[in-house]
Amino acid sequence: MMSSMKLEDFDYALPEGLIAQAPSEQRGASRLLQISAGGVAHHRFADLSGLLQAGDVLVLNDTRVIKARLFAQKDSGGRAEILVERIDKDREALCQVRVSKPLKPGRYLDLGGLLVEVVGREGEFYRLAFPVSVMEILERFGRMPLPPYIQRPGNARDEARYQTVFGVHPGAVAAPTAGLHFTDAMLDDLKQRGVRVEYLTLHVGAGTFQPVRVADISQHRMHSERFGIPEETAAAVNACAGRVVAVGTTVVRALEAAACDGKVSAISGDTKLFITPGFQFQVVDLLVTNFHLPKSTLLMLVCAFGGYGRVMRAYAGAVAREYRFFSYGDACIVERAA
Repeated sequence: MMSSMKLEDFDYALPEGLIAQAPSEQRGASRLLQISAGGVAHHRFADLSGLLQAGDVLVLNDTRVIKARLFAQKDSGGRAEILVERIDKDREALCQVRVSKPLKPGRYLDLGGLLVEVVGREGEFYRLAFPVSVMEILERFGRMPLPPYIQRPGNARDEARYQTVFGVHPGAVAAPTAGLHFTDAMLDDLKQRGVRVEYLTLHVGAGTFQPVRVADISQHRMHSERFGIPEETAAAVNACAGRVVAVGTTVVRALEAAACDGKVSAISGDTKLFITPGFQFQVVDLLVTNFHLPKSTLLMLVCAFGGYGRVMRAYAGAVAREYRFFSYGDACIVERAA
């Protein structure tokens, strides 16, 4: 069901100083805003285990961020910035390429003496052919692809903190940021309290930062992302005696894309699922997520899940209390609206 709401309905005022430019000193030290039918409550993220119950199933996205940003030189001498979106083959990838003029097939980009060929365009992306394995190139020359609203170069600390402690499957070009707050000790504590912890994989694409460019959100076309749900995770979710707790909007999209008649299938593929107010959720009961950009598809998802008015009021309150926003910011735990 596609909402009839407009893009401007998802705008809110955010002082630039509330956009977190660096992670908290320690994982789990962030604040946690609880949004429920009873209103809002304020916690520390380390208090999460006290908000969950034995029998709940916590689902995390175990993707791992690759060093997807590359700096090259065009064969004509100009500069080019490459952001790898998806590795399709060992030596081919779909990429965003920032250049002064569009590139034609047959052109080359010089990457430290290695020549990368422009194969062609596919929508907003270029298909590039690399002389060696794409992953080898990224390990040698790549840099961590921090979000565009972080106004500083990446550093060695980002290489550790812009990854979750449980990420094992390389392929994302943006972190599943709700997972950044978890520590191994916190996950162990949750398990000891009877919360079952399961994983799926959704490789977050750079499209997650692309603005919605249409006033009528029903006209927006969602970017495609690869995901996979293991048998064990699907079985645990389907047998859940408590609540299904999704850590991040990526987990919500994967579980709901794989749901039919309230049951989740163990599948792998691509999803373009665009969740807006009016969407009928089948699986997820609680959502742990960071604060999201104004007018973004991620904010639309959270409003669909927690209730538009409830979520927008909570965001206004979070601004007033100076919560830290976006990837390195604070978190929310949101109860699904009736």
